[in-house]
Amino acid sequence: MSKSYTPNLSHVGVSCFDIDVMIEFYTSVFGLQVTDKGPGHSFPFMLAFLSANADQHHQLALAQNRPQGAPSTVMQLSFKVDTIDDLREARSRALSKGATKMRGLNHGNAISIYFVDPEDNTVEVYLDTPWYVAQPHGDPLDLDNSDEVIWAETEKIVRADPTYMPAKDWSNEFRKKLKSSH
Repeated sequence: MSKSYTPNLSHVGVSCFDIDVMIEFYTSVFGLQVTDKGPGHSFPFMLAFLSANADQHHQLALAQNRPQGAPSTVMQLSFKVDTIDDLREARSRALSKGATKMRGLNHGNAISIYFVDPEDNTVEVYLDTPWYVAQPHGDPLDLDNSDEVIWAETEKIVRADPTYMPAKDWSNEFRKKLKSSH
């Protein structure tokens, strides 16, 4: 493999039943904007492209090609935020637009909420913490607690885990692993 070969995951596509319902949900909850929409030239169904980044034409592609009654095959769509208040805002917006199965999880390395969108796809909104613990890891998270309580609980959880280390130390170790694999 070439040393310069480093593909980066850029966007995700989701098959849906009703593209307009999904556009309304993702634009309202996450502030994504429709960059283009129309019938596919080589795909015989409606497509929509959404982004919240002026340097990225689309972060989410929607295709109205999910057969009626087909279950979701999306394990999760994840959105990263900067603060606990942003998690609370995402929770509020999602619930106001019909999200269901809302739950909070503390992964130690991230604080997350999970819910399902109008077409039963799982969505995660998360905030990184400054710590690492081996995954999977999940403790209950109550976003109604104060930020101070949430951060104190998180630090207590991670420091009790034998795999604990500062996130920057984990990143440095992983960076070395990536270099050696190229």
